Amino acid sequence: MKRFSLIATALVLALGVSSANADLTSSLKKGTPELKSVGTLAFGPDGVLFVADPAAGTIVALATGDTKAEGKGAVKVEKLNEKIGATLGTSGDGVLINDLKVNPASGNVYISVSRGKTADGAPVLVRLDRAGKLTEVMLKDIPFASITLPNAKTAANARSKEIESITGLAYLDGTVIVAGLSTEQFASNLRVIPFPFKEADKGANIEIFHGAHGKLETASPVRTFLPFDIGGQANIVASYTCTPLVRIPIADLKVGEKVKGTTVAELGNGNRPLDMISYKKDGKQYILMANSNHGVMKVDTTGIDKVEPITAPVRGTAGLKFEKVSELKNVIQLDKLDEERAVILVKNGTNFDLDTIPLP
Repeated sequence: MKRFSLIATALVLALGVSSANADLTSSLKKGTPELKSVGTLAFGPDGVLFVADPAAGTIVALATGDTKAEGKGAVKVEKLNEKIGATLGTSGDGVLINDLKVNPASGNVYISVSRGKTADGAPVLVRLDRAGKLTEVMLKDIPFASITLPNAKTAANARSKEIESITGLAYLDGTVIVAGLSTEQFASNLRVIPFPFKEADKGANIEIFHGAHGKLETASPVRTFLPFDIGGQANIVASYTCTPLVRIPIADLKVGEKVKGTTVAELGNGNRPLDMISYKKDGKQYILMANSNHGVMKVDTTGIDKVEPITAPVRGTAGLKFEKVSELKNVIQLDKLDEERAVILVKNGTNFDLDTIPLP
């Protein structure tokens, strides 16, 4: 991703961030954040963990203090849910794993958990070190900062049980990028929030053409996304239910604007994307995506800036080329462990196993 950091830094300066290279912990103050829930996670530099609280429509930045590399060994834990339950003094079926992310500063894995079977259960953060030891991340007297999204569709105003105020997070050179649903007429929303936090705006309203549905959509939330360099410009590549893959220039995400994404692939109907990462292999850039019904897909992003946009109904698949990684089954979460490996969370009956795999 040559030139990506320079482009992203230019974007950061345009947004008024003083220095993307400053220690991210310098703006954080000791205290105890009040979390109603924990959902998707994202890491910035210096061991700073960004935590989504979808029930409250809030983003919390935590200084984990976890900045020392903990080795290069593989991570493998069978029945992770049972071991987390034991760590928290409950059973394996008494915890719901919401997300996991690898801390690039240490290589340790952080997991957001709800006690009980629902996402609005008591929120807990857990750390898994490279030796396989689990510890609860204690939130009392931890350096933190938080920001509330002004128009997020939270527990207070959502009509469904699934709270989708924050469905995705990413940190990119001094900004936190947030996907979710808002209370605006165009409900699908993306925000670019400078960090350190000062205030959050109403974000940009997102419209996409969904080939499998044969129509424009403005109320479907981004299910998973990642920052991506396309033709020398900072973009978001996002995936939605049923499964359009869309690119959106970050520079277009201006407050109150109605932004139309470019649909670059249709990866199959009747499916919900769960998680995605990008990586390089053999000179090509790929996206690896875990799905509810279509297994794990490896998408070749070659020509993503030139592929014919999908603007008409599609039966089956279209756009960017992809292949199914048939040996990976029941994967519900994944993240890069390093440049050659990923960690995956696999549903195994009523349990969940964590494993390390080579990037395919």
